[in-house]
Amino acid sequence: MIVSRLILKNWRNFQSVDVVLQDRVFLVGPNASGKSNLLDAFRFLRDIAKDGGGLQKAVADRGRLPKIRCLSARRSSNVEIEIHLSESSQEPPRWKYAIGITQEKGGKRRPILVYEKVWSAENLILNRPDEQDNQDAQRLTQTHLEQINSNMHFREIAVFLTSIQYMHLVPQLLRFPDSFPGQEIPGDPFGKRFLENLARTNNKTRSSRLNKIESALHDVVPQLKELSFIKDGNGAPHLEAVYEHWRPKAGKQREDQFSDGTLRLIALLWSLQDGRSLLLLEEPELSLNAGIVSKLAPIISRLQRQTKRQVILSTHSPDLLSDKGIGGEEVLILIPGPEGTEVAVASTKQEILELLEGGLSIADAVLPTTNPQTALSSWGI
Repeated sequence: MIVSRLILKNWRNFQSVDVVLQDRVFLVGPNASGKSNLLDAFRFLRDIAKDGGGLQKAVADRGRLPKIRCLSARRSSNVEIEIHLSESSQEPPRWKYAIGITQEKGGKRRPILVYEKVWSAENLILNRPDEQDNQDAQRLTQTHLEQINSNMHFREIAVFLTSIQYMHLVPQLLRFPDSFPGQEIPGDPFGKRFLENLARTNNKTRSSRLNKIESALHDVVPQLKELSFIKDGNGAPHLEAVYEHWRPKAGKQREDQFSDGTLRLIALLWSLQDGRSLLLLEEPELSLNAGIVSKLAPIISRLQRQTKRQVILSTHSPDLLSDKGIGGEEVLILIPGPEGTEVAVASTKQEILELLEGGLSIADAVLPTTNPQTALSSWGI
């Protein structure tokens, strides 16, 4: 399944959002326009649904409700999120899930439900507050989504949400995980335990994925001949690459010798194969050569055909967006304003649509509209 529609109200940068989503979605916009915060709406629902999560923890992890609520919120200050889940972008919703949250008055000032609704196709099967909620207001501190006893009739939504992955690998964490002690972040979004994830994958699946990654790396990493997974004498997992070299056996390197770009590319290609639920990516072009970045969009599309996995990514890269295969319906433009950030599908903007129909790429038609008009002017630049 994919998230085929997203509706937000008073969520972080956004006073109001209502957009249709495709299998592949590119978020573009100026710095601080809210690209990360838009991605976080999906992570927020995941954190509610997952084991050990729930509404209270999901809000607390983000600094309480006032930190989440849009500063441009007006009369109705409820934070609201609604998603539609479909088998594809061309099919009607199979499920709809909607939640409205406010902060209780007095007491602990906890986040509480204003409403929670679930539709199976077009049939409303959950509508809270219900009679039991009205008799016991404490129930509104928890969603039915997070409760196994309560989500039986729509557990497919919970399973989908808990499977959402966010990947933004930090190479230093992967190379030297023991140098960064402290509480582990659930889901390992920054790749600290990436090698352990590979180790937990069964041998056949791991080999198949690494073979595909190796094939892709042949085109973009000079002299790389072979990529493999090994364990050292202490049983610790490693990635090992063999490079062409004039000295026999001198061309082997492990992950601590890989470039940042190579590590990020390996993690990206692995993540695209690792599951069928939604994958969230932030600026996957970081540390990569422009020639590699220009191939990311078709690589993502090719792997999606195999996994049926939806990918939503943020980017500033003209090289990534130069691919003519990216359609205007796949691009969301974030436009900051005094009343919060507007989100528009590129193909709904007539001036952009005309440029795309004239043969320009998304990079040429869209990115100029996201450039700050007075950037660094006070510096005389």
